[in-house]
Amino acid sequence: MNSPYHINQNPHQGNRGLARAWHAAKISWCGLVYAFQQESAFRQELTLFVLLAPIAAVLPITLFEKALLVSSLMMVLVIELLNSSVEAAIDRISFDHHDLSKRTKDLGSAAVVLALLVAALVWAAVCIPLIL
Repeated sequence: MNSPYHINQNPHQGNRGLARAWHAAKISWCGLVYAFQQESAFRQELTLFVLLAPIAAVLPITLFEKALLVSSLMMVLVIELLNSSVEAAIDRISFDHHDLSKRTKDLGSAAVVLALLVAALVWAAVCIPLIL
């Protein structure tokens, strides 16, 4: 194929089935390890997850509510990973101050804060009735 769209073809694109799933799992694991080693915000949010997920498991609530509590915490981790990846891409381009780079990083940070607020609201909505 001499199409210009195949010049920088992904070397792993030929993987199929279980081989593709295995390679994807290894890449994902590497991303999680890197985030844990290099991203302090990810470690803080992971700590929050590790502390609160077992509490969700033992609360006297429905399975759906447990899933909602744990999912809200996982969403914080997902959005933090996405934010970190955007920041890494911006830093690869340049460490120089640029208004668009700042805006991009600020938007990613805002997404994380909103995810934390959603998690807090979900936990409050589920747990406050237990206290009252």
